[in-house]
Amino acid sequence: MRWQILESTFLGYATFYLVRNNLAPAQAAFGDAMGYDKTMLGTIITATAISYGIGKFIMGGMSDRSNPRVFMATGLILSAVCNFLFGMATDYHAHLFLWSMNGFFQGMGWGPCGRSLGHWFALRERGTIFGVWNIAHNVGGAAIGALSGYLAKNYGWENAFIVPGIIALVGAAYLIWRLRDTPQSVGLPPVESYIKRHPDRALDFSKKNPDGSSAQDQEPELLHHPDVEDPERELSTKELFVNYILTNPALWLFALCNFFVYIGRYSLLDWGPTYLAEEKGATLLQGGNSNTIFEVAGIFSTLLVGWLSDRLGGRRGMVSLLCLIPILLSVIAIWMIPPGHLYLDLFFFGVIGFFIYPPVMLLGVAGLDFTSKKAVGAAAGFIGLFGYAGRAVQGTGLGWIAENYGWNASLSAIAVCMVLAIILLSFTWKLRPHT
Repeated sequence: MRWQILESTFLGYATFYLVRNNLAPAQAAFGDAMGYDKTMLGTIITATAISYGIGKFIMGGMSDRSNPRVFMATGLILSAVCNFLFGMATDYHAHLFLWSMNGFFQGMGWGPCGRSLGHWFALRERGTIFGVWNIAHNVGGAAIGALSGYLAKNYGWENAFIVPGIIALVGAAYLIWRLRDTPQSVGLPPVESYIKRHPDRALDFSKKNPDGSSAQDQEPELLHHPDVEDPERELSTKELFVNYILTNPALWLFALCNFFVYIGRYSLLDWGPTYLAEEKGATLLQGGNSNTIFEVAGIFSTLLVGWLSDRLGGRRGMVSLLCLIPILLSVIAIWMIPPGHLYLDLFFFGVIGFFIYPPVMLLGVAGLDFTSKKAVGAAAGFIGLFGYAGRAVQGTGLGWIAENYGWNASLSAIAVCMVLAIILLSFTWKLRPHT
């Protein structure tokens, strides 16, 4: 049953990406057809990021009290409807409103996944399990990067939204069929009891001493989540948001880090295809392929880094910092490569994709590590709110900078954000969850 939960949340979340990331690969064709300039397109991106951040926070709290099977499927259906209407709309304000609403409903994806995995897998398994699950981002993102660009080029930009919407409806039916609520809802014991009874079935990749303790257990903790006496007790709204979220210093630190990490992530996803088309001479299809390369490259790193963070006793911040250094160097390389060397640009896009998804994944997992499993949706929403605030800033900010000062200035801004993220993550170097 545990593998069924992993499978269904994986495929379900990958489907969310089909109706979320389909705008960027079709953006050039969509903007040309509708007569929208970079600032107008950037405003759509910004509004969507804000609505998604708000939706992820609100829906994250709601998902902690909901059946993920129904909650997640409903989110896919609502996103599909927004995509259908977006593809049929012909007015800028309609497009702005519909894509903002789509962003809000996209907030119904991560929370139920975090709740499900938090209930079906123990803390010491999370780095590895989320390393596997996080590949859903890359599978969905890579698929839509190729599909959306292909549909926009050959069948019109409208079909880059209508076809993914149809797939999302199929995905919603699949979730109703396969996904389940907590172990207790199907007559099984809590995961902690299960692991105690069957220790050989735990996916435990931490370093263990002969006496069963880990090397990290002997080290002092700098900060950990509030004590959770009964992990199965449902929390009141006040407890959830005040005790486990708003007064939790670890979550604030990881959330601030996420703000800058998301600027790095989405600056290249949202603007990468357009940048390559305008500055490096890429075609629409080649620009869309940059997103595919970006996403595929992240598949391998999340598996490795999730396992590594478990080996290091759950030090998600330490591993995230080490991943940001090659990202910074790659942004500088793309900045310096002259036009006519698209293969080098795409290579460094791949390098960034390889290293950006581990911090994206680990900062979200840290939200689970440093709070109660009854508050994981709200914790993920809180960290995600800061992340998508970062996306909102880059959506309008980078579009405005590129329009007024050129793409080199935009790349400089991305590099500065990576430096700030590295500085913030340095404060999490020894931070690990309470075990």
